[in-house]
Amino acid sequence: MEAFLANLGQFIQAHQAWTLPIVLLISLGESLVLVGLVIPATAVMLLIGGLMGAGLISPVPVLVGAIVGAVLGDIVSYVIGRWLGPGIVHRPLFQRYRPAIARTRLFFRRYGFAAVFLGRFLGPIRSTVPLVAGMMAMGQTRFQIANVASAVLWAPLMLAPGYLGARGAGELGMLSGHGAFSVLALVLALTLVATLLGGRHLLRSQGARRPRGRAARPEPLS
Repeated sequence: MEAFLANLGQFIQAHQAWTLPIVLLISLGESLVLVGLVIPATAVMLLIGGLMGAGLISPVPVLVGAIVGAVLGDIVSYVIGRWLGPGIVHRPLFQRYRPAIARTRLFFRRYGFAAVFLGRFLGPIRSTVPLVAGMMAMGQTRFQIANVASAVLWAPLMLAPGYLGARGAGELGMLSGHGAFSVLALVLALTLVATLLGGRHLLRSQGARRPRGRAARPEPLS
């Protein structure tokens, strides 16, 4: 991973015209169902934020690419869910993700509009919330409002840890070679831990609020 990030960082610095499409594709991929579960978008966004903080790339194409990619990724996932409906969980490609989709469905039933907005910031369900919103036939207008609003907030928040880490390292005279990537690696680790703990806590608290009079059952998937 470190070698990949180092090579990507060098490529972006040498070919800054590719900054916007690279960030757009990374953000789009993170929001896509299935793809978002495996793509290392958080690491890449922290790296790019670090390059911004170091003054090596312009922030404008980065922010534009991140917001547009996030919005488009959620739209694609929503359309897939709307098109295939609840029966999507019985398709071979999605069967292994039935537990994750079931948890997201419970989250969506409880929070509705807020689930689409908040889901973008919760790693465990980030890429499945738009899919479930489509499955549950959420209104197009309400979905798009939550989608765009969350993307506008998500982009700078994802870039901020890397940006601030690089700025701090630069002020201490550490921003060179391995020093920069060490700082980014530390920020990445802290961000990943915070995201996972936050997502798990919210999902567990959701389950704890369910009625105690009967055994908890998984949400039926038709």
